[in-house]
Amino acid sequence: VQLQASGGGSVQAGGSLRLSCAASEIIAMFNHMGWFRQAPGKQREQVAVLTGSNRTIYSESVKGRFAVSWDGAKNTLSLQMNNLKVEDTAVYFCTVLPPVGPDYWGQGTLVTVSS
Repeated sequence: VQLQASGGGSVQAGGSLRLSCAASEIIAMFNHMGWFRQAPGKQREQVAVLTGSNRTIYSESVKGRFAVSWDGAKNTLSLQMNNLKVEDTAVYFCTVLPPVGPDYWGQGTLVTVSS
């Protein structure tokens, strides 16, 4: 499975962006899928995860501002980001962990938030 992330860009603080992650194959089942991010000089961190039981898990820093969703008809994972902050600046990666086998990662899309 190949994942193609898009939607990154530059925005001022308080603005919104919507990231998309298109999968090359139909994903009928998964353990979890979601978004991570890596800011310059920092480790990759989990941002938002959607579990196979349709539970969403958000990091404390984005809770209430970000929303992760999966459109099975379009095979696309999305991340709606509202009220963006300067500290949200990072490269965002989408990932899918299938029931069997290794996880898959997209190539990353850069989000830059300016004050």
